[in-house]
Amino acid sequence: MVLTLDKAIALALEQNRDVMVAEQERYKADAQINEAWADALPQIAVAGQYMRNVQLPVIFLSPNTAFNPTDQTELLELGSKNSYSMGVSFTQTLYSRKVGVALDIAHTYEDYTEEAYRATTQGVTLAVKKAYYGVLLCVKLVEANKQGLDIVRANCENIRSQYNHGNAAEYDLLRAEVELANTEPTLISAENNLLLARNALKTLLAIPLETDVDVTGEFTFEEVAPPLLEESRTEALSNNPSIAGLKLRESLLEKNISIEKAGYFPSLSLFGAYQSQSQDNTFNFSKYLWAKSLNVGLQLSYTLFDGFKTGARTEQASVEHEEARYQRMKAEEGLRVQVQSAELKMVEAKKRIEGQQKNIEQAEKAVRIAQTRYKSGVGTQLELLDSQVALTRAQTNYALAIYDFLVAKADWSNAVGAAR
Repeated sequence: MVLTLDKAIALALEQNRDVMVAEQERYKADAQINEAWADALPQIAVAGQYMRNVQLPVIFLSPNTAFNPTDQTELLELGSKNSYSMGVSFTQTLYSRKVGVALDIAHTYEDYTEEAYRATTQGVTLAVKKAYYGVLLCVKLVEANKQGLDIVRANCENIRSQYNHGNAAEYDLLRAEVELANTEPTLISAENNLLLARNALKTLLAIPLETDVDVTGEFTFEEVAPPLLEESRTEALSNNPSIAGLKLRESLLEKNISIEKAGYFPSLSLFGAYQSQSQDNTFNFSKYLWAKSLNVGLQLSYTLFDGFKTGARTEQASVEHEEARYQRMKAEEGLRVQVQSAELKMVEAKKRIEGQQKNIEQAEKAVRIAQTRYKSGVGTQLELLDSQVALTRAQTNYALAIYDFLVAKADWSNAVGAAR
C-alpha cells in the first residue's frame, strides 16, 4: 500500500478508532434530543391485571340491623375468587420550566458533540501528519546513512587494494575496517526506526501491521504567507474546535442553572384514565359483567419546602458554570501561546534549513577534495573519514530541520483550525 498524505488522512478519518468513538457520540446526541422531546409529548400507558383472591375480602355486619337481624356480628365476603382489570391512562405536561430548557440543552449538546467530533478529526489529522512526516524523515535518514556507509565501504575497499599492492600501511587498513564496522550499526538503527515509524502510521490508520506500507511525497517545506499568519492569528479563537467546544460546554452549564431553578416553579399536567373491571368465578368471559370508569383532570404540583435542596443544587450549578468559564479562558490563553510557539518554530526551522543546505554543499565538496587528496597521496585517511562524517551529519540535520518545520506547520494548522 502506497500512501500519499491526503490518502493517509482520508483513511484515518474513515477507520481511526478515536474518530469512530466520536461519531458514536454524535448518534448519542441525536438520541438525547428524542429523549428530551419525550417529556413534552403525551405519556400513554396500558395496563392489565389478573388477581386470584385466595381469601376474599369481607365486611362486618353489625347485629340487629336490617342486613343482620341476629344478635351476632356477621362477616360478608365481597367479590369473586377471580378479579380482572384493564385500563389505559395518559398524562400531558402543560407547563414545566424544565421541559423547555431540557430541549434547549439537548440541541446545545448536539452542537457540542459536533465540535468534539471536529476536534477529534483535527487531532487525528495532526497525528497522521506527524506520523507521515516521521516516516519520510526516517527514509531520508536511511538514505543518508546508506550514502555514508557506501563512502566508508568504498574507502575501505580502496585502502585494502592499496595495501595488497604495498601502497598503504596496515594501520590505514585497520582504521578503515574499524570505521566500516562502526558505521554499519548506524544504518541498521536507522532502518529499525523506519520500521517503527511505519508501524506507528499503520496504527493510526487502523491498518494491520503485517500490511506492507510505503509513503510517497516530497520531503520539502512550503512557507505560510505572512498575511495568512496574521489573519489566522486573529481568527484562531473562533476557528479552533476545542475552544468552540468549551464555549458550548459553558453554555450547557449555564442552562443547567435554569434547570435547577425550575424547582422553584410549579408544574401543571393534564391526565386521564379509562378502566374496565370484572369479577367472576365461571371463566365464561362472554357473560362477564364489566364495570367501566373514565376520568380526566388537571394536576398542579408545587413544592413548598424541599429542605433547601433546590437552592443548593442551583448554587452547585453556578459554581460549575464559573469553573467552565475559567477553563475556557485558560484554554484561550494557551491557544494564543500555541499559535505563537508554532510560528516561532517555523521561523527557526526555516533558518536551520537554509543553513544546512549550504552545509551539505560544502560537505559534499569537502568529501570530493578529501578523496582526491588521499588518492594523490597528499591527504590522510582521517581527513577523508572526517569529511564523510560531516556530510552525513549535514544531511541528517537538514532532514531534521525539514521535519521540524513540517511538524510546526501542522501544529499551527491544528491550533488555528485551518483546513489541512
